[in-house]
Amino acid sequence: MNKVSRGLKQYIQVAPFLALGFIMTCVFVLYPLVKGIHISFFEYKVIKPEQSVFLGFDNYKKLFNDPNVWVAFRNTVLFAIVTVPGQWVLGILAAMIINLQFIRFKVFFRLVYYLPVISSWIVVSYLFQFLFSDGSSGIVNYLLTDVLRVTKEPVAWLQNTWSANIVIWLLSIWKGVGWVMIMYLAALQSIPKSLYEAAQIDGARGPTAFIHITLPLMRTMTAYVVINLIIGAFQAFIQVFLITKGGPLDSTHLVNTYMFKHAFEYFDFGYGAAISVMLGLLIFIITYGNQRTFGKERIEY
Repeated sequence: MNKVSRGLKQYIQVAPFLALGFIMTCVFVLYPLVKGIHISFFEYKVIKPEQSVFLGFDNYKKLFNDPNVWVAFRNTVLFAIVTVPGQWVLGILAAMIINLQFIRFKVFFRLVYYLPVISSWIVVSYLFQFLFSDGSSGIVNYLLTDVLRVTKEPVAWLQNTWSANIVIWLLSIWKGVGWVMIMYLAALQSIPKSLYEAAQIDGARGPTAFIHITLPLMRTMTAYVVINLIIGAFQAFIQVFLITKGGPLDSTHLVNTYMFKHAFEYFDFGYGAAISVMLGLLIFIITYGNQRTFGKERIEY
């Protein structure tokens, strides 16, 4: 009984500190989650919820038969396939280079790489929209046609499905590299130099030391970074919404932007909620799979 009473006393002591966090989680996480699932089964009326019509699984049937959903899903998967490895590879390369002993002005380079991360998504999205704007007024088109003379005519970057997607991918990679770099710089600086010195004695240098020493010791950090990049890729919204608005002809929509369009432009909240539920399930499955694959060790970061 002494152990039980001592444990209850400890819980009572910490309860006030945990209560606020628990209440905030219920209000801002659990309730919206349950409410969103509930709405997905209705033709939901925001002004008069009591007049909402129960549809059962009709919204989900509509979702699977909607070709635009599959286009948005394809774009979301391609977005993740391109941006996650792009940010990871460039970020870890930047971290490795800046971590070299002979590199000077390390603080300056960290600031330069990290500056896009702390920049507003709205600002950088409009910046890329200006850089890749159609016609000769776009900076990129000016460089390609008048300076480098690679093309004779300006490229309509944002009027073509794939070129518009490339602009979105480039923006997302450019903005995320700095975060990956900072994460890996912290991990690299925690690796004892004695390991590399011992490896040099055994003849392991450069890529060999990186593959057999650096990467295995950064496995936990890699799991953390990759999982967060994947979640971020499937939650992408602002860059597409501001640069292309899903155009041309809804061909660059991501799942999030397509959901937003139905919920807040067409006011079809039931269908939008169904899309969000399916996206949430997809993120959970992918995250869980990556944790099982990369995160067998406990993530401490």
